[in-house]
Amino acid sequence: MVDLSFANVPGWLFVVLGFFLAALVFLLWRYLRIVPEGKEGSRLSLKRLPHNPILGPIAKHWWESEAVFNPAAFCEDGIVHLFYRAMGHDGISRIGYASSKDGIHFDERLPYPVYDQGPGFQVNKVNGKTERKYQQLSYNTQEYASGGGWGGCEDPRAVKIDNKMYMSFTIFEGWESIRLAVTSLLMDDLKMLNWKWAPHIKMSPLKETHKNWVLFPEKIDGKFAILHALTPNLAIEYVDTLEELHTNPLKSNNKRGGRKGEWDAFVRGAASPPVKTEYGWLLFYHGMDPATPAVGYKVGVMLLDLADPTKVLYRSSYPVLEPTEWYENDWKPGVVYASGATIVGDDLFIYYGGGDKYIAAAKANLKDFIRKLQRNEHAVLEPIRA
Repeated sequence: MVDLSFANVPGWLFVVLGFFLAALVFLLWRYLRIVPEGKEGSRLSLKRLPHNPILGPIAKHWWESEAVFNPAAFCEDGIVHLFYRAMGHDGISRIGYASSKDGIHFDERLPYPVYDQGPGFQVNKVNGKTERKYQQLSYNTQEYASGGGWGGCEDPRAVKIDNKMYMSFTIFEGWESIRLAVTSLLMDDLKMLNWKWAPHIKMSPLKETHKNWVLFPEKIDGKFAILHALTPNLAIEYVDTLEELHTNPLKSNNKRGGRKGEWDAFVRGAASPPVKTEYGWLLFYHGMDPATPAVGYKVGVMLLDLADPTKVLYRSSYPVLEPTEWYENDWKPGVVYASGATIVGDDLFIYYGGGDKYIAAAKANLKDFIRKLQRNEHAVLEPIRA
C-alpha cells in the first residue's frame, strides 16, 4: 500500500508552498478583481515626472518670455510634435513649437512663434475704430482671466488626419468674443518646418462663448468628428468638410454640470483630443468642485466606445491629476491643463500646462493604465528618468 501521509515531507517545503499560495492568491486578487460601478476602489492617478517642468519661459525670446503652457501634442514617425501657447510682455498669446525623439527630451525648440494672429481675428473697438491692446503682461482675474493675457491664439489641440495636421485653438479678444477655430498644415510642410498654414476656420458662432472643443484624430464613417460638449451628455458633430463651418458654425449647449457631490460637479470640458486604443477612445477632461474654488482645474479620464463615442464605458471615480506642485500654482494657482496626449511605443504620454506658466509631462504603460481604469484600480503615470 502506498503511504499518502506527509510525515516524511520536510517542514521547509510547507513554508515554501505557503508563500507560493499566498503570492498566487494576492496576484489573482490584484489583477482579476473588478470593483462594481460606483464603488470606491484604489485611486486612479497620474504621477508627475521628477524633472518637471519640461519647458518654461525663455526671457530672451520676446514672445515667450512670460509663460509657456497648455500644449498640443501628437506623435508621427517616432517624433513627438508639441505646439504650445506662449506669452510675452505684450500679453498676446502665440503658438510655439518643440519636438522630441523620445517624448521626454525636447531638443528642438524654435526661437520664433509658428502661428500668430492673422486676418479675421476679433479686435476691440474704441469710438467705432478698431484698436488692439498691447500692454505689459499682468494677471488680472477681473478683466483678463484668460491665462493673464490680452488676447490672441490660445490653448491649441492637434491631431493628424490623412496627410495633414489640424490645429484647433481659441480666439480670445475679451470675454465678449471667445470662439473656436481650426487651421491645418500639410505633414510634408511640418517635416520641413514650413509654416504654410491654411486660413483658419471659425467653428463656433459669433457673440457666443465656447472653449475646449476637440477633433477626433481620424474620420468616423468618413466624416470629421468634433466633440463640443460633455454635459449633460457627450455631444459630437459630424461634418463632411470643416470648410462648411464657415457659413454653418456649430451650436453647442455650453453647459457645465457634472456629477453632483463629486470632484467633477462642474465640468469645464475636454482636455486633449481623444486617443484611439483597441479598448476604446481614451478621453481626458477638466473638472472641479465648486465647494473648493481655489482649485480650478483637475483632470479626469473616460473610456469611450469606438463605434459610438457618445457612450461612456468607464470613468475615473477620482481626479487623476490635481494641482499640488509649485509649478502648478506659481502664476495662476490651482491649474493643471492636460491639452496634449499621445502614444509613444507602448506608453501613454500626457503633456499639460501648470499654473498657466509651465509645461509638464508624465507617462504610463498604456495597456496597464486602461486595464486599471476598467477595473477602478490604482494606475499611475510613472516618472520619466532623464
